[in-house]
Amino acid sequence: MKFRLSSLQQSIAKALALTTCLSLGITASAQEQAEKVEKGFETITVTSQKRVENLNEVPVAVTVLREDQINSAFSANIEGLQALVPSVSFRKGNTTRNSAITIRGIGTISFSVAAEPSVSTVVDGVVLGRSGQAFVDLYDLERIEVLRGPQGTLFGKNASAGVVNMTSKRPSEDFEGVFETTLMQDSEYRLKGRVSGALSDNANGSLTVLKSQFDGYINNVYNNQTTNGYDKEGLRAMLDIEASGDTDILFIFETVSSNDSCCADLELTPSGRHDSQASPNSTGTGDLDLNQRQIDHDFETRTIDDHTAFSIQVDRPLGNHDFTSITAYRSWNNTEFREGDFTSTAGDLPFPVFGVPFQLHDIGPQEWDQVSQEFRIASPLGGDFDYQAGFFWWEQSSERSFSRDASCQNNNGQFPAAIGDYLSNILGVVNPSETDINAFIEAEGLSCNANDIISATAFMETEFDNWAVFADAKYHINDDLRLLFGIRYTDDEVSFSHNRSSDDQYSRTGVGVRGFDTDFDNSVSESNTSSKLGAQYDINDDSMVYATFSQGYKGPAFNVFYNMSNTDSLPIGPETSDAYELGYKYATNDLIINLAAFRTNIDGFQANNPEDLDGVFITRLTNAGSVTTEGFEVDFMWQATENFLLTGGLSSVDAVVDEFRCPVGLNPCDGRSGADLPFSPDLKYSLTGEYVMEMDGMDIFFNASYVYTDDIFAGAPGTTAVTNPEAFLPDYSIINGSIAFSFDDDAYRVSLIAKNLTDEKFVTTYSGDNFRYQIPRDADRHFGIQLRAKF
Repeated sequence: MKFRLSSLQQSIAKALALTTCLSLGITASAQEQAEKVEKGFETITVTSQKRVENLNEVPVAVTVLREDQINSAFSANIEGLQALVPSVSFRKGNTTRNSAITIRGIGTISFSVAAEPSVSTVVDGVVLGRSGQAFVDLYDLERIEVLRGPQGTLFGKNASAGVVNMTSKRPSEDFEGVFETTLMQDSEYRLKGRVSGALSDNANGSLTVLKSQFDGYINNVYNNQTTNGYDKEGLRAMLDIEASGDTDILFIFETVSSNDSCCADLELTPSGRHDSQASPNSTGTGDLDLNQRQIDHDFETRTIDDHTAFSIQVDRPLGNHDFTSITAYRSWNNTEFREGDFTSTAGDLPFPVFGVPFQLHDIGPQEWDQVSQEFRIASPLGGDFDYQAGFFWWEQSSERSFSRDASCQNNNGQFPAAIGDYLSNILGVVNPSETDINAFIEAEGLSCNANDIISATAFMETEFDNWAVFADAKYHINDDLRLLFGIRYTDDEVSFSHNRSSDDQYSRTGVGVRGFDTDFDNSVSESNTSSKLGAQYDINDDSMVYATFSQGYKGPAFNVFYNMSNTDSLPIGPETSDAYELGYKYATNDLIINLAAFRTNIDGFQANNPEDLDGVFITRLTNAGSVTTEGFEVDFMWQATENFLLTGGLSSVDAVVDEFRCPVGLNPCDGRSGADLPFSPDLKYSLTGEYVMEMDGMDIFFNASYVYTDDIFAGAPGTTAVTNPEAFLPDYSIINGSIAFSFDDDAYRVSLIAKNLTDEKFVTTYSGDNFRYQIPRDADRHFGIQLRAKF
């Protein structure tokens, strides 16, 4: 997609580019003048250890994105924010349920409804069953904490790679409100309103509403409409009651709906399936058309999401201890519409596949319901022995139906075989001969060509039951040295059922549609004990070091998907991890530095392995063996002058497969030991500067950020850029910027926004089939404006 910048847009671009140079110049000036800093950091608190603690005193590698950082990024979802946390990568799928987060190269990318993520997502103390529940939108957040490495002791299963912990803003005592509208290029807008204040002497409440819409940035030449956009709306209500006996009760209700025309795969290398305006300008493998912004699809890839959540958190003293209870219910309905043949001309011709393009269209609604309960008791701080202990119970059930309409397939004798089964099983013909089969086909006028559309529907149910007890403690040997302990016992049970039936009278096989019916079910139970040991030493009042050994655990799974067969009904063993981490933290009034060196060994790594199934590229979940990730990370905040703040981070990660296990029955298998893990750039770093120019009656905020991401291998674990060169994605760097004008003590703010100032073209996800990719919105330069009013 090509477009010219208007004179106004060119002026904004020049101004924001000048902002970046200005920020760098101010940094140098600060070093030369060594001015006395009058303005310091406010204390940054986190709940990464399920207590409110100072970030710089927590012996965990954790990155915090505060409210002002989140707002300054002008990102609608977590995909945009992941650039600010170098250890985090985001794998974008066709739907939110198929998208995934990886930390330090570790994450589970799976289409199975009976598998869970390696990175746990927690919202206001509630563990989400699928990370996709948090990918819909970001709003009303006080902070996001990214805990890197296994967090099995306090956060339990599915935290074998880390935790993304999101905390919403609590209602205020004083009445206040904010209205915010963000207008971006190509008719994209986001509206948000929030009111908060006292409802009575002992109760505060808040209400947040949002509405956002975007037609998209990809042009479909089939109907000349844009796609890869969104339409969202929702609200969050919170009620904070100070009851008798110093008891605090927090009620949270949330409902969010979205209808997203997202996310269609782009053809960046020639597919060979069609020749149209949407064909890429590419010579083939290794030559990605990063300017491609067109598709030619006759079926729209779309996701419909409906979320409902309710939770009650009770905090009260129990003697000299603190007691916490969190009760939660969440419901998530997700419906996927997917264009699987990626053309508008497929399935039209009366000729057999694969000589002509085939049709493949999917519709898959799914409903998740989860209930959870957590009890915790925590000792008072300041003694020789600080501890907390708790009980956790969690249950999630899901129901999914998945229908596929695809061209009939007869490249390996499937058509006469299906008719033979029909004659034998339905009409009672004993051992029908080839003559019998051909005579019946001719008499009924049957065929098996691209324009003969075959469908089948699978019904899948899963249930996860989990309970755990845990304890975490810190023993103070003296004022400077502390020993760290933690343990968690987990009991897991996973069960599923799968019933697939053909909608075709003769049970003919289609492309990606197996002709046989299924009636599978199975269950598996596992238990695990995870521990943590470590030490923490205060070097002086400003710095400390820590060393920890921690374990993570991810529960068992099944490879439950549309075309599963009998071999997929066997359980996939749990994923366990052992992590070693050495950290250093330094904090003064104007400088915060966090360093961490780590090595994590994971056994039983649950991962997808690619294969061709009936002419369709799929990924099969398997226990892929053992992997290792190691490296170092650094992040910092520097208040260079009273008006200039510099923040940044760097991550150097080497994540590799130690021992690859090929799935049973898969031949050939491209997997091999020594290969890089997918979505794990060796190097990633970011730098953000903000300068405040104070004037009479107005403040001007200049903000600029630079993010570099090394090249990424986006294939399956065990494959390499040699065996799967299509999955090699080049490195890229982007510069974002904004200028904000603040009036009346920030009661009113107008922000000019620029995304990807240098118009860097890049790709973030390889989807398969040797030609399918995902290009995000931020891979194109675009501009916007935000208006915010507080009262």
